[in-house]
Amino acid sequence: MRGRVALRAAAAAAWASQRAGRGKGSMIGGLIALQIDPTIMTQLGRGRRTVLVTGTNGKSTTTRMTAAALGVLGPVATQADGANMDAGIVAALNAHRDAPVAAIEVDELHLPHVSDALNPAAVVLLNLSRDQLDRVGEINMIERKLRAGMARHPDAVLIANCDDVLITSIAYDHPNVVWVAAGSGWAVDATSCPRSGEPIVWEGAHWRSTGADFRRPEPDWWVDEEHLLGPDGVKIPLHLALPGRANRGNAAQAVAAAVALGVAPQTAADAAATVREIAGRYRTVRVGDHDARLLLAKNPAGWQEALSMIDPAATGLVIAVNGQVPDGEDLSWLWDVRFEHFEGTQVVAAGERATDLAVRLTYAGVEHTTVSNPLRAIASCPPGQVEVLANYTAFRDLNRDLEAQG
Repeated sequence: MRGRVALRAAAAAAWASQRAGRGKGSMIGGLIALQIDPTIMTQLGRGRRTVLVTGTNGKSTTTRMTAAALGVLGPVATQADGANMDAGIVAALNAHRDAPVAAIEVDELHLPHVSDALNPAAVVLLNLSRDQLDRVGEINMIERKLRAGMARHPDAVLIANCDDVLITSIAYDHPNVVWVAAGSGWAVDATSCPRSGEPIVWEGAHWRSTGADFRRPEPDWWVDEEHLLGPDGVKIPLHLALPGRANRGNAAQAVAAAVALGVAPQTAADAAATVREIAGRYRTVRVGDHDARLLLAKNPAGWQEALSMIDPAATGLVIAVNGQVPDGEDLSWLWDVRFEHFEGTQVVAAGERATDLAVRLTYAGVEHTTVSNPLRAIASCPPGQVEVLANYTAFRDLNRDLEAQG
């Protein structure tokens, strides 16, 4: 009875939010439903086969690919907007009550209790690195919490990235793991073993702890430049619409999760390859005399990966940085990112914290100008292709401004 009341109240709140022009109302609906009945997530998840997707980077992309791959099993409950905390998860499940399967993005801090509520069939563990220290906290503490949380779900299949030391530690003792060599372009946060504190030694693609019986497992799935390779000799051409080595790893984990739920590998790979943009990321928009491609990054590892996707033939690169609460107000991480090597491209520092970025670019030896408004920063570049790399609220605000100007 309480659950039904909670869902009716959520629907009323969503309707009121829409009528007031405050958005779709799904988040406020989810918040109200949880206030009325804290068990509503468990009730909405009952009877579904659910895949949870978490990690510092790539959650939204991998969730979208997983949802596409699971689509052959029937309608899929998932978030369209990346709302990955409790209210957003409740809203997504409520919006697709009849879907037999779900692909749910989960903030890494929320994974343990969301897993307890939804009892997932599979959990995709992407990567783990520093992210907003003023909100998330110390990374080894997060690893220990996730390890304990997954230990409570021995029947769940963990789709774990064996190239990431911290992710491997979370899954290492679990009885039901599918290992994926999804890549790890950022090893700065895993120089010591999370189990012994001793150094991690890298030997090519392989790594091992010098203080514990802990090393890179042999992968069940991996990618090369053209293919996705898997168990029993599976070798599938993998031609993605999305750029970058990281997205090939994301696709490999999405396919592995779908296969764990019974989808054929080729079918899953073909579906993952259809994903072209995620909440405006990777899309190209016309802005005056410019074709601007929009990229999002939110932490040092994500920024390093996004910078590797920048097209060297672009006539301009706009880097937009804000420092609002959703971004993390501490921008000291700028000094961990390698901004060097943009010879021949006009670089513009933008965003509310453009001057902080400009200082970092100066020390990196990157010639640049400073134009705080991202739209004006794009306009300041020579006509042609412009790459735009922004953190969370800078990306959100730029998309809002683009919509306003039509």
